[in-house]
Amino acid sequence: MSLDLLKQKIENLRIDLNNHNYNYYILDKQLISDFQYDEMMSRLNELENKYPQFYDPNSPTQRVGGKVLDNFKTVNHSVPMLSLENTYNENDLLNFNDRVLKKIKKKKNNYVCELKYDGVAISITYINGLLVQALTRGDGLSGDDVTENIKTIKSVPLKLIGNFPKKLEVRGEIFIDKKSFEKINSDRSRQREILKQGLEKELLNVVNKDDITKINKKYSSKLNKLEPFSNPRNFASGSIKLLDPVKVSARNLSCIFYYVNLPDNYFKNHYEAIVSARNWGFQISQFVQISNSIEEVFEFTKKIEKVRNSLPFEIDGVVIKVNSFSDQLILGNTSKSPRWAISYKFKSTQAETILKDIIYQVGRTGAITPVAFLEPVFLSGSTIRRASLHNDSFIKSLGLKIGDTVIIEKGGDVIPKVVSVDFSKRDLLCRDIKRIEFCPSCKTKLIKPKNEVNLYCVNSMSCRPQIINKIEHFISRDALDISSIGSKTVEMLYDEGKINNVGDLYKLKLSDLINLNGFGSESNSYKKAQNIIDGINNSKSKSFDKLIFGLGIRYVGKTVAKKLSLKFENIVNLKNANFNSLIETDEIGEKIANSVLNFFRDEHNIRLINSLSNSGLNFALDNDSKNKSNKLNNLTFVISGTFTFSREQLANIIEQNDGKLSSSISKNTDYLIEGNKAGPKKIEKANLLGVKIITETKFLSLLND
Repeated sequence: MSLDLLKQKIENLRIDLNNHNYNYYILDKQLISDFQYDEMMSRLNELENKYPQFYDPNSPTQRVGGKVLDNFKTVNHSVPMLSLENTYNENDLLNFNDRVLKKIKKKKNNYVCELKYDGVAISITYINGLLVQALTRGDGLSGDDVTENIKTIKSVPLKLIGNFPKKLEVRGEIFIDKKSFEKINSDRSRQREILKQGLEKELLNVVNKDDITKINKKYSSKLNKLEPFSNPRNFASGSIKLLDPVKVSARNLSCIFYYVNLPDNYFKNHYEAIVSARNWGFQISQFVQISNSIEEVFEFTKKIEKVRNSLPFEIDGVVIKVNSFSDQLILGNTSKSPRWAISYKFKSTQAETILKDIIYQVGRTGAITPVAFLEPVFLSGSTIRRASLHNDSFIKSLGLKIGDTVIIEKGGDVIPKVVSVDFSKRDLLCRDIKRIEFCPSCKTKLIKPKNEVNLYCVNSMSCRPQIINKIEHFISRDALDISSIGSKTVEMLYDEGKINNVGDLYKLKLSDLINLNGFGSESNSYKKAQNIIDGINNSKSKSFDKLIFGLGIRYVGKTVAKKLSLKFENIVNLKNANFNSLIETDEIGEKIANSVLNFFRDEHNIRLINSLSNSGLNFALDNDSKNKSNKLNNLTFVISGTFTFSREQLANIIEQNDGKLSSSISKNTDYLIEGNKAGPKKIEKANLLGVKIITETKFLSLLND
């Protein structure tokens, strides 16, 4: 057979397999048996191996073709992935409808109602019908590139079919169905039982205490790795962040799509775009409905809430979207959420259980948080053993006792919390809860500051959970972003005496790691140790504002850290700042100012800063990041398109010259900076609201006037 015919045969097999995937995953039609499908896949795989010149990265055989990664690359979203405003009652939906009708000047409006899947958001870009990039939501402005992992999900098309656009971005939700999730947890539980039986057999004839300790330690690690997953959402989120695509492929994930990002003139409304996306090969929910009034929206939400528990996947509400794209344009966005869509969250499901005890957790700031230790109970897709009790005042308001029958629910269907007590089931065995007086970790006497509800441990220098939480905050993504170190590693390094504060991270050597449990020069873990050292070294170049945030100054979040870095420019100026200069800084009030002053009065903090400075960390604003003028004072900008600068550089220029940057256009916007391939929606809205549209050259001229 000629090479041309072989190439055509291979391509025909790929087309047939893609069509069968489309029929099975999108249309729910199985046209051939599993055996026939596997036989076709095997034949294609054999031909591709024999004739590598016909390799195609988007072949059905390449879904699990990615190599194990060292880490994920962070990439900016072309359009920010905003979050939805949540509402929990019909009155809020009525208010949403009133705001929409008032803005678009209509008496009635069409809405599209969709299910709110309980998973993790994903953005996928296709060029010429081929999947080229998949990004997590991240912080909304940028996300992690998880392309190789997303390719392993069979309901995500590698190649589009039909009359698709040359380039498009789709967004959806990665999730796992209930049946698959339950099977995975069931398999893990079965494996745990087998391991426990093995442990018991090994211990039967062992007398030496050291041998018993070694055997327990060996099994403990394996048993911990087989703990049941807490809930489907966390499972999906954790799965797409695995560094090995082969492991992701075994997780049996699915993806449902709900948004198509295309130029305005491509479709007139959201429903038309979604229906077309199904024809291109995307899995779209069968529960998508056009509602011609807010009353029809209510009917849809009530219908879905009734069948919620019988659905094969987890949902936590309904999403309501204005259908017309032109109306969406008029409504616009806030900095966080679109004004043309809202999430109607169902009332949290509840469960009844017994309060067995209360344990106390110590946070990074020393705050003591009581946690309910419960009789295990299944609720909304996961088994609940613990729930938040907030503080002593909350416990008193509930009138809670140990042994009480309590009602729990998941706040926003995520965080378990105790909401009430069934006093009718209280008996004489229930015990009063005594207020804790000493830190559960270091036994230091607790204090309760004036005007605060929490108790605090003030032993910040030697209280284990405080130190570990501070280190975890310092290495977190929004701070120094040392992703190669996980929580378990931080705990181990502290317990082994390798680190006692964040400054000690920069004194670690390879030799400090390779002899620890899970590391070794003779195993693959040696690479893990080297990745940790590399991650620590790379963090030295992180920006000054990230370092300020990482220091963990109370009340200083990411935004305030950025303001402080721009105002004071280096750590010396910040350390010497007085109260007046602090409160003159934008967004900083008395509480934050006093917290900053108190931080720099502590000699331990000064020693830590000196240690970090000696290790080469960046305690000053880069020259390119410094405030250059106040020429853009009180001016708000929106940027769209590509420029000679990166978008991040352009944003920095605006902020350095006292301007403000917004992600969406409103009546308060002064300028839209238009670059190459600027979003037509933003241009149209700017014209509609009378916002000035300027080029990059014109923008730069504002700085020279």
